[in-house]
Amino acid sequence: MFESLTQRLEEVFIELRRHGKLSEADVDKAMREVRLALLEADVNYGVVKKFVSKVQERAIGHEVSKALNPGQQIVKIVNEELIETLGTAEKLNLSGPRPRVIMLIGLQGSGKTTAAGKISRLLRSQGERVMMVACDPYRPAAVQQLETLGRQLDIPVYFEEGISPPKLARKAVDSAQKGGHTIVILDTAGRSQMDDQLMDELRAIQKNVQPIEILLVVDAMIGQESVNIAQGFIDVIPLTGLILTKLDGDARGGAAISIRSVTGVPIKYLGTGESLDALEVYEPSRLSSRILGMGDILGLIEKAEAAYDEKSARKQAERLMSGEFSLEDFADQIKQVRKMGPIGQILDMMPGGLGQAARQIPPEEAENQFKRTEAIINSMTREERRRPDLLNASRRRRIANGSGTQVQDVNRLIKQFRDAQKLIKRLKKSGMRGIQGMFG
Repeated sequence: MFESLTQRLEEVFIELRRHGKLSEADVDKAMREVRLALLEADVNYGVVKKFVSKVQERAIGHEVSKALNPGQQIVKIVNEELIETLGTAEKLNLSGPRPRVIMLIGLQGSGKTTAAGKISRLLRSQGERVMMVACDPYRPAAVQQLETLGRQLDIPVYFEEGISPPKLARKAVDSAQKGGHTIVILDTAGRSQMDDQLMDELRAIQKNVQPIEILLVVDAMIGQESVNIAQGFIDVIPLTGLILTKLDGDARGGAAISIRSVTGVPIKYLGTGESLDALEVYEPSRLSSRILGMGDILGLIEKAEAAYDEKSARKQAERLMSGEFSLEDFADQIKQVRKMGPIGQILDMMPGGLGQAARQIPPEEAENQFKRTEAIINSMTREERRRPDLLNASRRRRIANGSGTQVQDVNRLIKQFRDAQKLIKRLKKSGMRGIQGMFG
């Protein structure tokens, strides 16, 4: 979502770093470009004006760090002010008597039901006993969608035909209390636009169950309109937090920067994809780093830890040290990487020059390369995967036909594997002890 904005800001910073000394005119020129980049990204005009003014004041005020050159100093100031604009991180409030009720609200199509599944999965992984409640009897298949998510996650879904959502919510909370559940997540109904009937129903649900969190689910792809929608809900119901969904989309991303500053409501989570694990706890400093092209190493580490298989990693390390590393192990490594999420998201988290170089490869191309590699290895027999020296010309043609690729693709994979084997042998001969660290 932030790709265009990131590229524009990187261009500004590259130009600034070329100057050994920055004049006031240089700063003014850079700030004009930053202002234009933010406005084109659909950031609220008032937010842009305040942000640029503060950066300009600090930059021209000659804030100096001996460790940084003037261009780097500007980047540092922009990063700090962007973090300030994005607001502070606030955790989900899980205090008070059980079960704690989390109420999800928002317009139709904002992603409430999927968000309910994602939060349920996350809280269940933290040891909570979760129940989801289908409080949307109006949208066709809304209840069935939540029940499907419940089956996938092995989390119960409460629903009864013929009773109003406020009464349903109350009965669900009573049932959860008797069943020993610690969290109840209400998936409420949305409308195509805000109306009195929707707001009256939400207020009635709130009165009946007294939720500890009322989270507004906002589609980040609708831009500035998301800020107006949030403001409309704030006027009639006490929001405690926001969930921004669809940050993996191709919109300009200004809503994510504007909404906290304009509404004053903290962002709690970011939805970054369709899968149930594509939910990130909101962390302003990490989001700022990604917007400014500085990567998100902590986020990358968290994804790696979630996908990490200690037993498999130890086995691969032992085989590597013994010289038995095979194409089977190579395929296992690819699976571990792909479990971390879409390749495009992983590339966006890479910092500095590494991230810039990685982003030169289109995410779709990188994803397709992984798929081709897996298809080629899967088309081999077990013996061929363990002994690549068996792969003569006829076998390579068979593998190419079986995987839907070209013989050149098979040859390229074998060459990459052999190059990796040679590198490992050189490292072992040189006495490098850190090889095991490569595999955890």
